[in-house]
Amino acid sequence: MSFTPELVAELEILSLFNLSNTQEGLKVHHVAAPSAIAAAKRLFEKGLTTQVDGGYLTSLGLDAAEHAQSLLTILAVSQEAA
Repeated sequence: MSFTPELVAELEILSLFNLSNTQEGLKVHHVAAPSAIAAAKRLFEKGLTTQVDGGYLTSLGLDAAEHAQSLLTILAVSQEAA
């Protein structure tokens, strides 16, 4: 499996969630990039968020967002060290 543009868009949405406050949701507005709107919809369809336009993370979504944000941190640190 490789990182498709669709998966990258979903990871970007997951990286926007504030993990230190699970009561803080996310709203992808209708004027957002079409790729972001579609990614938010796919995350909802996969059961990771509570609303088609974002909402709150589900339990599974919280796990996914934690992993996505951890990966970004790891890759950013690795890039800085190079």
